[in-house]
Amino acid sequence: MSLSIRNQLSGTVLTVTPGEVMSTVVVRLSGGQTLTAAITVEAVHDLGITVGAPVRALVKSTEVALTTGPVDGLSIRNRLPGTVVAVTTGGAMAGVKVAVPGAELTAAITKDAATDLGLAAGSEVTALIKSTEVALAAEG
Repeated sequence: MSLSIRNQLSGTVLTVTPGEVMSTVVVRLSGGQTLTAAITVEAVHDLGITVGAPVRALVKSTEVALTTGPVDGLSIRNRLPGTVVAVTTGGAMAGVKVAVPGAELTAAITKDAATDLGLAAGSEVTALIKSTEVALAAEG
C-alpha cells in the first residue's frame, strides 16, 4: 500500500501500556530514539502490537512542529533532535526537511514561522510530535 504520509519511521515496540480506550506504545526507532504513540486498545489488538514487534510510525508533515531552542513545560513527549537539510517556501507555507538519526522528517509549517525561526540548511532543531498524532502500522 502506498501512502501520502511522508514521515514513515521504522522501529521496534518497547512497551505497550493499555488503558480503558487508548494505549500508549513506545517504539525504539532505527536511529535509537524513542517515539510514543497513543492509539486505541482495539488497534493494538487488531494489529497484533506486542513488545518486540516491528512497526512503522506514521506522522503527517502538518503534525510536526519545530523548535530551535529548549522547550520546558510542554506536554508533547516526542522530541526528536535533528538538523535542517532543506527549506522550501511557497506563498504561505514552508516544507522543512529535517535529518534525525536514522531517518528524515518533513514538517509543513507556515512560511512566517520558518522565517521567524531563521530556518536554513544546517540549522539545529527539535521536531515535536504529539503522541496522539502518531499512527502505527504493523510490519513483517
